[in-house]
Amino acid sequence: MAKLSRGTVKDFAGFDARTDAETLRKAMKGLGTDEEAVLKILTSRSNAQRQQIAAAFKTLFGRDLVDDLKSELTGKLETLMVALMRPAQLFDAHELKHALKGAGTNEKVLTEILASRTTAELRNIKQVYLEEYESSLEDHVTGDTTGYYQRMLVVLVQANRDPDGRIDEGLVEQDAQVLFKAGELKWGTDEEKFITILGTRSVCHLRKVFDKYMTISGFQIEETIDRETSGDLEKLLLAIVKCVRSVPAYFAESLFYAMKGAGTDDDTLIRIMVSRSEIDLLDIRHEFRKNFAKSLHHMIQKDTSGDYRKALLLLCGGDDE
Repeated sequence: MAKLSRGTVKDFAGFDARTDAETLRKAMKGLGTDEEAVLKILTSRSNAQRQQIAAAFKTLFGRDLVDDLKSELTGKLETLMVALMRPAQLFDAHELKHALKGAGTNEKVLTEILASRTTAELRNIKQVYLEEYESSLEDHVTGDTTGYYQRMLVVLVQANRDPDGRIDEGLVEQDAQVLFKAGELKWGTDEEKFITILGTRSVCHLRKVFDKYMTISGFQIEETIDRETSGDLEKLLLAIVKCVRSVPAYFAESLFYAMKGAGTDDDTLIRIMVSRSEIDLLDIRHEFRKNFAKSLHHMIQKDTSGDYRKALLLLCGGDDE
C-alpha cells in the first residue's frame, strides 16, 4: 500500500509528457523566455513526471531540458527550476556531495539532511552516493569534519537506528538517567553518551526519554544540549531532538529562520521547498502557522519577488491565514 503523501505536489491528472515538452520548448525558443509558462508546468508536475518530460524533450528536439533551463533562466529562479528537475532519488546525495565539496564544508546542509531523514531514506542516500560519486558518503564525511560533530554524523550515516517497536520503560528510565549524569550532573560533558543514545534509539523510545528527562531533571533536553555543548555539535544534536519530536515542525522552523530578518537564505528555502514538496509540505505549513502565527505562504510572499516568488508560492500550494 502506498504511503499517503502529505505533499503539495502530486501527479498531474491529465499528464502528457510530449505536450509539456512542446510547451516548454516554445517558451524558451527564440528571443526572450516565457518564464511563467516554464514555472507553471514544472511546479505542477511530480518529480517522476518531470523526468518523463525531460526524456520527451530530448526525443522531440535532441536537446537537454536542464541545459536549456540553465541557459534561458537566471538567478534564483534558475536554481529552483534546476532543483525541481533533479531526480528525487538523487536530490539528497547531490546536496550532500556539494556540502562536502571543495573549500569549506556546509555543515548546515549535512546537519539538516542527516538529522531529518528516515533510516530507509539514509540507506538509499548512501547507495546512490556510492553509485554517483564512486566514494562512500562516510569517507567524505570523515574527511571533511572533525571531533564529536564528525562522530555524531558517522553514527547517523550508519543508518542503524532501532526501528519503532514496543517501548521498554526500564530502558527509557535508564537512558534519561544516563543523559542527566552525562550532562547536568557532570563537570564537563560526556558527549559520547549523547551521541550513542540520540543516534541509535528509536524515535518513539526517544520521545519517552525526553519526557522522562524532563521529569528527572526539570529541564527540557534542548536546554541541556544548549548549555552543555556548542558549535556544530550543538546544532546537530538539537536538530536530531527536533526531528524526533516532529520532522515537519523542524522544517517549519528552518524555513522561518531562512526568511526572518534581513536577507533570505535562498539555498535553504529552495532545498526544503523542493525536497519536501512531495512528502510533508502540508504538515510543514500546518506547523508553520501554529508556531509562528503566520502562514508560510504569507512569509514567502513578503520575503521573495518576481517569478521566483510565483514558483515558490505554487510549490507552497495554498495560504493558511
